[in-house]
Amino acid sequence: MELWRQEPTVALVEFVVFGVLAVLMSPLLFPPPVPAAEAQRRSARDGRPVIYWRPGCPYCMRLRTALGPDAGSAHWVDIWADPSGAAAVRAITGGDETVPTMVVAGDGFVNPSPALVREKVRAAAGGAAR
Repeated sequence: MELWRQEPTVALVEFVVFGVLAVLMSPLLFPPPVPAAEAQRRSARDGRPVIYWRPGCPYCMRLRTALGPDAGSAHWVDIWADPSGAAAVRAITGGDETVPTMVVAGDGFVNPSPALVREKVRAAAGGAAR
């Protein structure tokens, strides 16, 4: 007999746990990705950082959730969906595709801290407000 018929509470808990994990691992948690060329163009115009990421990356999820509402102010590039984004990351990291990788004002940062990203996002917002 199926487990869910014997132990409906266990089945419900498993369902909730897997549902939460599916949401956390989903690319829907991230702001909409843009192509690398577009992100670089926008960043040159507004000074906001470009953050290269990939779905399922726990470090990317940690960064995204730690940034909270500030995450929407960065330009996010999914390196699995954009080969030129993956190439940009390889150029910064010396050949591998380590994400998250942030580029702002031509400087690359591999696995940046949320505090550094927040600082760069807010600096760009402050510069645009002046």
